[in-house]
Amino acid sequence: MSLSQDAAETLALKALAWLVNNDELMPVFMGATGASVDDLKARAGETEFLASVLGFLTMDDAWVVSFCDAIGEDYTTPMMAHQVLMGEAGRHWT
Repeated sequence: MSLSQDAAETLALKALAWLVNNDELMPVFMGATGASVDDLKARAGETEFLASVLGFLTMDDAWVVSFCDAIGEDYTTPMMAHQVLMGEAGRHWT
């Protein structure tokens, strides 16, 4: 299965919405990324920021499972979407 750029961005926006509504995880995301509430509003449409949302989410399998269960998505989709959004910069050959 492959994802289009639009599908990857849509999934990342869903992940951002999920994070915003997660009282425990949202402060962790804000602290890890250094993002402010204003940043969330201003940058939610930027591919680079959306990639950072998925990058954060995929750091912990439990977060991925919880997010995917909440939206009815396959557990591998966030990582695939992250790779799409990262493009060549996200390719690791090691």
